[in-house]
Amino acid sequence: MTMADGKAKSAPYTSRLTFHTGESLEPIDLHFGRFIERLGGEASPSLFLAAAFVSRSAREGNICLDLNDVAGGMAPPEACVSLRQCPDLATWRTDILKSPVVGKPGEERPLILDEASRLYLCRYWEYEAELSRFLIQKGRLQGSRPEWLRQKGIDLERLRDGLRRLFPPSAGETGREGEGRMDWQKAAALTTVLQNLTVISGGPGTGKTVTAAKAIILIVEQSRLLEPSQGKRPRIALTAPTGKAAARLQEVISRIKERWCSDPEIREAIPDRAMTIHRLLGGLPHSSRFRYHRGNPLPVDVVVVDEASMVDLPLLAKLMRALPEQARLILLGDRNQLASVEAGAVLSDICGDPPLNRFSPDFADLVASLTGGDAVTPPLTRSTASPSQIRDCLIELQTNYRFPEESGIHRLSLAVNRGAGESALSILKEKGDDCRWMRIPPAGELSHDLKDTIIKYFKEYMDHIDHAGEYGLLFDLFDRFRILCALRRGPYGVAEINRLCEQILFESGLIRTAGPWYPGRPVMITKNDYGIGLFNGDVGLILPDPERNGEPGAFFRDPGGGLRRFAPVRLPAHETVYALTIHKSQGSEFDNILVILPDRDAPVLTRELIYTAITRARKSVTVWGEEALFIRAVSRRSIRSSGLRDALQCECQPGDRF
Repeated sequence: MTMADGKAKSAPYTSRLTFHTGESLEPIDLHFGRFIERLGGEASPSLFLAAAFVSRSAREGNICLDLNDVAGGMAPPEACVSLRQCPDLATWRTDILKSPVVGKPGEERPLILDEASRLYLCRYWEYEAELSRFLIQKGRLQGSRPEWLRQKGIDLERLRDGLRRLFPPSAGETGREGEGRMDWQKAAALTTVLQNLTVISGGPGTGKTVTAAKAIILIVEQSRLLEPSQGKRPRIALTAPTGKAAARLQEVISRIKERWCSDPEIREAIPDRAMTIHRLLGGLPHSSRFRYHRGNPLPVDVVVVDEASMVDLPLLAKLMRALPEQARLILLGDRNQLASVEAGAVLSDICGDPPLNRFSPDFADLVASLTGGDAVTPPLTRSTASPSQIRDCLIELQTNYRFPEESGIHRLSLAVNRGAGESALSILKEKGDDCRWMRIPPAGELSHDLKDTIIKYFKEYMDHIDHAGEYGLLFDLFDRFRILCALRRGPYGVAEINRLCEQILFESGLIRTAGPWYPGRPVMITKNDYGIGLFNGDVGLILPDPERNGEPGAFFRDPGGGLRRFAPVRLPAHETVYALTIHKSQGSEFDNILVILPDRDAPVLTRELIYTAITRARKSVTVWGEEALFIRAVSRRSIRSSGLRDALQCECQPGDRF
């Protein structure tokens, strides 16, 4: 849900939802409301409204409906109930709790109402409750004294040596932290060895995946591969929500282990392949069921999940159910990015409110002692309060190694994260090499204004299509540039921009044949196909296939660096992708991007959307939009209702709240 002013009534992360005349319920919401009312056995306008609002809330990606946000507000006119106004909170709670279809936490009812007046679909409440208990149990440090660490099997000297070797104080890949500043990459890698749960957040370029790769080396070294009688090889799984994100994770892990791991036995223990979460869990074709679950756990000791901000609540809960009790879970992601397309904003909820890196006193002392506490100035922040029951598992990387601090993209991303829309706009207007602003042209002039940009970035790509043997280069050329749109439909949406791109390229002679399978057409898969191994988000190119006498073939990059080819008619649902939505761009990076915002306000225009868009760029970002709308979007947060954050922050024991 989106709120215009960034404020919340009951908590800083809970949005205020107000229904106006133009904000209608969809037919599916009304049908669900009537179904629940009939299931309750008697006419109940209060129950009907609550159920209809829960349905709408779930469609918007929320885990629950906070009745505080709608109590006392106007009822949507299409609801056609006797109530013109929603009941006040106390009356509403009393009314719906009388129904046999509404229960309290722990009861088996279609709807669950908790003490904070959050109303859940039962399955979402179960997912949230299970995930909360899992995280708290997994994130509990059982001890911090050296003798306890040795009892757990941790070789402190080997660990210190590994930290010194993998995170040297000199500048370079491991950091520009320098003396007198905490190396949070080192602290994060250490945490993965000490804890069974580690959550590493940070913006693009902060080295999350590099840190995880080095952490895996430390974990394997602790398994004492060189002394088989005292240990065993850990079973490690690398995974991400999309195929592209899995490929990038695999690439970084392979590069880091070759550079930083000299022992061949340890290198052999680190996997060469990453896969999607669905594939890891053994997703079955045309089914939401998985091969691995609580009754048949995954054969793993360590699971690394990259791009965790894209993982929805149900999928993370199912992954949690499939993990063995003692397995380590490492989550990597940017908590400031857009939440998953499906229900929940799980990574944001797990991380809680800023700032992170506030440990319990015992854990802060342990980290300082093992990372070289005498060089940590100022000392690690020791939080005496208990903002989160898993605070010792939460690390935020703070140094950006991709962009210098004075770069436009870096300053722009910080301004957007602060909600400083006017400052962000000023940075875009500086006319620097890496950030640019342009007012969005009228819809009728889009083709004219896009022409030079399209030809500039796609001409070299199209010119190389007939060069046999250069297909790897073609992917590199194509990924130099991408257009990102906020919307799917409308004159500034993805569908129309892709149509204009094809028109411009055809009129310029760069597309030389008509039809859907012209050489050079980029396609994105939009539906998983487990049979041929293509998944939602995979991007391929239609190119002449030398093995089929130059007939069109669909080529996709293999995670191992090779190419896979398919007959175009075998492709699952797909679409042209010169432009893609900002949501679909998550997990991807491009040298240069053009962000096209609409000329009028829309609920999707939020701070998280703008931040996600600009941080896809490696070299330059150009934004087309309306100044007032851009400033408004940056000031507006996209916040989803859930109880997970409260559950992780409360002082109760695991399961007490649920």
